[in-house]
Amino acid sequence: MTSPLLDAVALACERDWRMLFEHLDLQLASGDMLQISGPNGSGKTSLLRLLAGLMQPTAGEVRLNGEALEGQGRHLLWIGHAAGIKDLLSAEENLAWLCALHRPASRKAIWSALASVGLKGFEDVPCHTLSAGQQRRVALARLYLDSPRLWILDEPFTALDKQGVTDLEEHLASHCERGGAVVLTTHHTLNRTPPGYRDIDLGRWAP
Repeated sequence: MTSPLLDAVALACERDWRMLFEHLDLQLASGDMLQISGPNGSGKTSLLRLLAGLMQPTAGEVRLNGEALEGQGRHLLWIGHAAGIKDLLSAEENLAWLCALHRPASRKAIWSALASVGLKGFEDVPCHTLSAGQQRRVALARLYLDSPRLWILDEPFTALDKQGVTDLEEHLASHCERGGAVVLTTHHTLNRTPPGYRDIDLGRWAP
């Protein structure tokens, strides 16, 4: 039997002496999109950070490609709620720096990715001069470069305009339909989802 791409078993997460959720199991296969929903404070971002290997669970285990998640960061792409870019660097410099951590990209590829998110002509512009929506697009340009199959995204639609939202929805769904997988949180109602889409309410696992 083929192992799932991402497998979480009996996860529990405690923050500030409060148990956010426990006994959480989930599996993600190629083609799946999993939206994490739930009330404020239910642990949505914490769960994403656990799945990305940025936090350790209070209990349980996360496996990627059938093996322990630790040390496999290069096999997933994480984009957090904050844009995660450096203000004094240009859009191109930010992407070159971020890609160098795991998968170096050529200048041509970076410029193409920036064009794909509507930032053609802004490649050399310092990011502190960009709007919040443009800064978000710089971060999201990583989704248009050579990247792992698994994308973990915390509120990726933040600050995007209507066209940006539509374009990102299409790109995420297409990624899944090509065999990738996405886990995300969003307050936005998705209008374009792949056949493998599902939603879980994290509030169901509150103690």
